[in-house]
Amino acid sequence: MKKIWKFGATAGLAAVLMAGCGDTATPVEEDVETPAEPPTEVVDVEFPVTMTDAVGEEVVIEEEPEAIVSMVPSNTEIVYELGAGDKMVGVSDFDNYPEEATEVEKIGGQEFNVEKIISLQPDLVLAHESGLGVGDAGLQQLRDAGLDVFVVNNAISFEEVYDSITVIAQATGTMEAAESIVSEMEVQVAEIEELASTIEEPKTVFLEVGSQPDIYTTGKGTFMDEMLTLINAENVAGDLEGWVSMDPEAIVAANPDVIITTEGAYVEDAVEQIKSRSGFAEVTAVKEEAVYNLDSDMLTRSGPRLSEGLMEMAQAVYPEVFND
Repeated sequence: MKKIWKFGATAGLAAVLMAGCGDTATPVEEDVETPAEPPTEVVDVEFPVTMTDAVGEEVVIEEEPEAIVSMVPSNTEIVYELGAGDKMVGVSDFDNYPEEATEVEKIGGQEFNVEKIISLQPDLVLAHESGLGVGDAGLQQLRDAGLDVFVVNNAISFEEVYDSITVIAQATGTMEAAESIVSEMEVQVAEIEELASTIEEPKTVFLEVGSQPDIYTTGKGTFMDEMLTLINAENVAGDLEGWVSMDPEAIVAANPDVIITTEGAYVEDAVEQIKSRSGFAEVTAVKEEAVYNLDSDMLTRSGPRLSEGLMEMAQAVYPEVFND
């Protein structure tokens, strides 16, 4: 994993936490020795393993999977980060990270190719709760064909992302790697949150995740809204629920200090298009040149890069704090 931060890791976090405890330190008896606690042992999965997925299906995985199909990019990124990418035999049409995933057989998008998946003879199919409704019948066909199908939860918070990583690790026999990944993400998020707590004047932010045919944003109950809370910023759509459309007039009226778009990879001149909208010239974010395009995948995929996406968001909203 390659993760670069502007400030320390565990030691830096400890210093920040200590500084936040008060002005005076509690004296410690020098002649009292505190026995060191033994390190927590991470016990990897022993197969067979029985798990209950996001739709309540009990899935029994008899042996450690040697061939895996992932049906959404977030599952794929988790599997690769867990070190099991060499077992991937099928991924969705939208998988683009890591680079190796682009070379794996494609199985379709929401409307996936059931016959193709069966032909790949996977030991495990990692589906996703977000694809239910459209793909229910296809998933049942895979189960009827004798495949182990596990539906991963649709995470809407960092804690649920950690859960997704853990359950995929349980299903793939990679718990030791999961412990390390989750622990590192927790430290990174905690460091960002602690630094953000020093900000005295929180900024208002509008997150644009789509613009055609309507402008879409994220309200409460989404991890992107949680990300704004973690960096001590206010979501101007925070009174709305989920992923919703918002009128341009309402955005202008909200007058956000910062506008973030995640469409740069799909819409040419996404930032300039926002600036040129009717009425937007008077919005603080436009007047202050605080309209930014950020990596959509790092902000919208509920996987191991989400903490890096949080840092990118923090640097965009509060460059004076997070870019020093």
